[in-house]
Amino acid sequence: MIRTFAAALVFLSAAASPAFAQRAVIRGLDKITGHASDYTLTIGRAARIGSLEVVARSCSKNAPEETPEVRIYVDVFDTPPAREGEESQRREVFHGWLFASSPSLSALDHPTYDIWAIDCR
Repeated sequence: MIRTFAAALVFLSAAASPAFAQRAVIRGLDKITGHASDYTLTIGRAARIGSLEVVARSCSKNAPEETPEVRIYVDVFDTPPAREGEESQRREVFHGWLFASSPSLSALDHPTYDIWAIDCR
């Protein structure tokens, strides 16, 4: 009886917590061309979106019976093209959470690119 109760308690607590994933899906928009593409990022690895380097640090989403929400923590670096005779400077332009339900809550402020959270896998 106690084992059954303990197993049920463990199952319910696992179902109530968010699911963490190994991959994050983000959408990148090139504002100049109007072209949007989906990118699947492996957690901890960098991916290039134009001149941006995006590293997903964490990705989680709510359980199916809860209100749908996807949260992705990212670090975004920009490496613009270097001018002649100069070296390109890599600089951090954003770090924080992206929320699929509220893309403008924590938005990347970049003149050429937009990114937002889509899914965790």
